Amino acid sequence: MTLDPRMHAYRPDLADIRLQAQVEAARFVEGERRRVAAPTTPIRSAPRSDASINSEALRGEVVRVFEATAEGWAWIQLETDSYVGFVSSDALGPVDPAPTHRVTALRTFVYPVADLKFPPVTALSIGSLLTLGGEAETRGTRYRWLGDGSGTVIARHVAALDEAAAPDYVAVAERFLETPYLWGGRSGFGLDCSGLVQVALAEAGVRVPRDTDQQEQAIGSRVEKGIDGSLRRGDLVFWKGHVGILRDSETLLHASGLQMVVVSEPLADVLGRYAGIGLVATTVRRP
Repeated sequence: MTLDPRMHAYRPDLADIRLQAQVEAARFVEGERRRVAAPTTPIRSAPRSDASINSEALRGEVVRVFEATAEGWAWIQLETDSYVGFVSSDALGPVDPAPTHRVTALRTFVYPVADLKFPPVTALSIGSLLTLGGEAETRGTRYRWLGDGSGTVIARHVAALDEAAAPDYVAVAERFLETPYLWGGRSGFGLDCSGLVQVALAEAGVRVPRDTDQQEQAIGSRVEKGIDGSLRRGDLVFWKGHVGILRDSETLLHASGLQMVVVSEPLADVLGRYAGIGLVATTVRRP
């Protein structure tokens, strides 16, 4: 059986040492664990700035670096979902210290001091992982300092890693309405259809694969009779290369490459539109 190269780091010249008994390569390496230091960084198909973006890594996520090139690229595997690709080496930092909190707001700013009137130094996405230190309050707004003292975030925009997950993943997905569509994106700044599913379920404490075809095989259980079955809120409707989330039995929420935003629309309209280009719903799954 051929291993999926999206989820397993192997090439003819180099491979993950954990695959030594499964693939052939000229050299096997253990790799070095690093943590994403940039707000987001594209995971590309090749070590070039014009290469396609297959996915995205967020601040605080851990990657395993198998190769770092002189041109500033790292061949990595993202620990969150095992996705393999190339990122800029400049986007990575030390794996320590370990994060203590996650960003729960869709987007939030990092301020240089505990005062929202100061210009922010960067912005972070939902799902980003942070190491936080002390608290501060200015004019009634509470802040948390980054552990290294380099800035603050709004306290209500973060949660401790051991806090309870969101109870309703669909409610998380609904917060993304009108967020721009971005091929390969999985952040509050922009995402694609499978990215929306992955991020929303992650906030509910459920880890799932990155791409639509992988999700169609792995998530939950198959709904009997598919689109003609008994549908309910939270069901996932799959087409070849696309997935959407049911808000109820008749309404689909999805990141649409046609409207170029996350939209909510009648399921019947989406079914008809896809049927018009020869695509039918292939599977319904229930997380």
